[in-house]
Amino acid sequence: MTDLAADLELAVRAAREAGRAVMETFGGDPAVRFKSPGQPVTEADLRADRILRRMLLAERPDYGWLSEETRDSPERLGKARLWVCDPIDGTNSFVQGIAEFAVCVARVDAGRPVLGVVHNPATAELFHAAAGGGAFRDGAPVRVSATRPDARVRTVLASRRELARGDFESFRDRWRVDPLGSTAWKMAKVADGTADVFVSRGPKNEWDVAGAAVILAEAGGRTTTLDGAELRYNQPDPSWRGVVATNGRLHDLVVALVRAGAEAAPPR
Repeated sequence: MTDLAADLELAVRAAREAGRAVMETFGGDPAVRFKSPGQPVTEADLRADRILRRMLLAERPDYGWLSEETRDSPERLGKARLWVCDPIDGTNSFVQGIAEFAVCVARVDAGRPVLGVVHNPATAELFHAAAGGGAFRDGAPVRVSATRPDARVRTVLASRRELARGDFESFRDRWRVDPLGSTAWKMAKVADGTADVFVSRGPKNEWDVAGAAVILAEAGGRTTTLDGAELRYNQPDPSWRGVVATNGRLHDLVVALVRAGAEAAPPR
């Protein structure tokens, strides 16, 4: 077994274990505190973080670590390999009892994610991919949609908050805009062809995107910044202003629409 295959197997095991812990309180009334406005955290987030950290670093102690729920350390910047994790991507959905969240694990080598796991324990779905090996949902291969720019209808996934804010006015023509929780979950749904595009103009972090970006790339899609630039990982500031994730065929069109929307939007 190659080191990438072994790490993927480890990441899947860790994501499933964290998912089991998360489901023990899903659908209840979890205590919530806010790290910042609109950014909740629960004991389930913290418990899943502890499980992921324990399992992943116990077997790979020389890897760096970056997680939404662990205090960041500049030590990771000097590591050749890095685990990047989001214990619950979509905590708002989790708190509301909506089955649109995911446990996310990625391995990043020299600024590039090379394996990813996105597991929604509420739907029992698990997406995984390793560089060069294809993308899978529950063990079956997945591919992005074949939708082209001239299609009669194209589907874009968006956050409920950004929809309510009016961020998708430039997508009125021939687009169906559907709300869905969790950045990684939306990207996984582009990877399996359920939707054509995911766009967010809101801030995104490496842990939101890294694992799903591998899955989407292996399924034939593409993820970039809002202006179409390639994403780099394990950066001192692990965040971007937003992301565009598509089936690849629609990418240039979507970047142009995002640009048009930004130019038309009033200052925030």
